[in-house]
Amino acid sequence: MINKLTKEAIELLKNLIATQSFSGEENESALLIIQWFSDHNIKFERDRHNVWAKNKYFNTSKKTILLNSHHDTVKPNKGYTKNPYNPEISEGKLYGLGSNDAGGSLVSLLATFTYFYERNNLNYNIVMVASGEEESSGLNGLNSMLQIIPPIDFAIIGEPTLMQLAIAEKGLLVLDCEAKGTSGHAAHGIGDNAIYKAIEDIHWFQNFEFPKESEMLGKVKMTVTQINAGNQHNVIPATCNFVVDVRVTDAYSNKEVLEIVQSNVKCDVKARSLRLNSSSIPKNHPIVEAGIKLGRKTYGSPTLSDQAVLSCPSLKLGPGDSFRSHTADEFIYVNEIEEGIELYIKILNEIML
Repeated sequence: MINKLTKEAIELLKNLIATQSFSGEENESALLIIQWFSDHNIKFERDRHNVWAKNKYFNTSKKTILLNSHHDTVKPNKGYTKNPYNPEISEGKLYGLGSNDAGGSLVSLLATFTYFYERNNLNYNIVMVASGEEESSGLNGLNSMLQIIPPIDFAIIGEPTLMQLAIAEKGLLVLDCEAKGTSGHAAHGIGDNAIYKAIEDIHWFQNFEFPKESEMLGKVKMTVTQINAGNQHNVIPATCNFVVDVRVTDAYSNKEVLEIVQSNVKCDVKARSLRLNSSSIPKNHPIVEAGIKLGRKTYGSPTLSDQAVLSCPSLKLGPGDSFRSHTADEFIYVNEIEEGIELYIKILNEIML
């Protein structure tokens, strides 16, 4: 059965690659996932572009595991030398947009869910959600599903981790900052230059270190990534706007980080959102121990995923390599998918039976 599911999963991934599915435009890829459920006689539901199902013998008295990955992609960058929508296999590599991030994880989890679907002696329920809008952190992706699906006790989020156990993940806080001064003529030096005021705060962002450090994720990292001021050479600007990308560890909530920043800088600071918090799962959690037993290593991930919208413990785990994500000529090794399905099933078998 596993061999058959694996072959079918690889064919599904080829079809997904051949189907454009940018964030918010995932209707056609959702139809492919619906076809998978239909072909395997699995009862499913759809909400917007999210497709979900629960195991056949779902029992409300049992705890529930969420299996989740996304079927949206970023837009292909200009560095592609291959057709991003052509699922070409060459030297063991399956090329195509979304193959690695996160198509390989998605089809592997779908195969895993299908493997367990009809089992009636499981220790846990399983809910599978193939979600949209992950790449854009949209409001109509997994976040919108949490009020629809049954309550979740813990989750496996499918993202490329080389099938190692990402037991912690940094959150994201994007800060819009505005330094204010007064305008004047540059020749006279009259005015209060907002750029100079911004520089003082930018130095603070560059040099400040948060006192608490995460065991798995290290330090909170703040990076100034955009700046804008002035509209002509001879006018001292009254405002200077800049953006700060903050990668938050599990040592702080996003709200705590925002409060610390606001108490230390002179500029006005507004957060675009506080909902993309850091996430983690205890190292002694049964699903983590099951992975360690099978030779998997634990680590902390610096990249953001749909874990950020969950309030339950969650583990990021999947075939492929995060360093290939969003790159030109994206690919995943076929044997990574084969290994991914096998390992997902083995890890879940450790706690399911």
